Amino acid sequence: MSLSKTTERDGPAGGTDRLESAKEQFDQIDRQIADTMDRLGIPTLRVALGIVFIWFGGLKVIGGSPAADLVAATVYVVPPELFVPILGVWEVAIGLCLLYRPLIRVGILLLFLQMPGTFLPIVLLPEVVFVTFPHELTVEGQYIIKNLVIIGAALVVGGTVRADEE
Repeated sequence: MSLSKTTERDGPAGGTDRLESAKEQFDQIDRQIADTMDRLGIPTLRVALGIVFIWFGGLKVIGGSPAADLVAATVYVVPPELFVPILGVWEVAIGLCLLYRPLIRVGILLLFLQMPGTFLPIVLLPEVVFVTFPHELTVEGQYIIKNLVIIGAALVVGGTVRADEE
């Protein structure tokens, strides 16, 4: 059924009024949802990043990280029993800094100092990262590439530190 037939049957403005009213209701709900997402998005992103770093770092500290072997194979100049827990403490520090607002800048700095190292296996251990170069990743490769999302999230969170002061 076309809109013009509905309008003719409901009177000249009846169908149009209902359609406009529905559009206004949708627009109002859509604005409320977008406003809520705008208000909660960055704080949620910041807390989520903090939790991820505390969790993954904590696993390295207690010896339960599935990434420990990859880290050990990549950074072979330092004994893994020393390096992996130190990296874990570093990651926990990033997470804690992100959760405590006055230290967000420190957390972002620590994160960006660490991130280049997370991509080292792509260069040093491509056979561990790729099933078929350059497009088919192993689980370890997927674990590494997801860091691009973490970098993007850190840029968004870091971009808000000045706004909080103004």
